[in-house]
Amino acid sequence: MATPEEFEAAAARSKELPAKPDNMTLLKLYALYKQGSEGDISGDRPGGFDFKAIAKYDAWAGLRGKSQDDARQEYVDFVNSLF
Repeated sequence: MATPEEFEAAAARSKELPAKPDNMTLLKLYALYKQGSEGDISGDRPGGFDFKAIAKYDAWAGLRGKSQDDARQEYVDFVNSLF
């Protein structure tokens, strides 16, 4: 399992990617980070025409039930795979 320090180091490293990732990769990074740092999503799904917020909500909600430890490890591995 990734330590909290490894998780935060991966988060910092994700900002140094050589090229901007595509939207699906960005959503996966977002969802894994949120699941790893906060756990399961709460609150209502955004409505209206805020498509970015809806996509982020759906990506994070798709990880509901995944443990924070598993999400942190997957996030670290995913960030490392992008380099």
